[in-house]
Amino acid sequence: MTSELTSLTWVVTLNAVMWMPYIVNTLMVRGLSDAVGYPENPKPLSGWASKMKAAHYNAVENLVVFAALVLIANAAGVSNDVTVMACSVYFWARVVHLLSYTLAIPWVRTLSFAVGWACQIAIILQLL
Repeated sequence: MTSELTSLTWVVTLNAVMWMPYIVNTLMVRGLSDAVGYPENPKPLSGWASKMKAAHYNAVENLVVFAALVLIANAAGVSNDVTVMACSVYFWARVVHLLSYTLAIPWVRTLSFAVGWACQIAIILQLL
């Protein structure tokens, strides 16, 4: 497996587990029946859990682009120092984004998002 596909695997794994903490908060705040049901006036999640849920949505939206780029590069046989580094940095940028979004650190959140976006652009440039 290429380094890029390994990074994609780690990004997918991160996305696959991001929901767990905020779901635990949902259960704790709302109780089991409201957490799995459709209450008319659900109790709000804790602030950090709401932010983590938003970070997860953002990660999923960006995963579509990142995964497509990595798979296109793999199919095209494009793998070099730039793609390897971009994929590795993208993973860590998403980790930082999740933590800074959850902890409400605005400049770090924005910077980490921009770094992840720049990684996607770097891969695009290698493909073109």
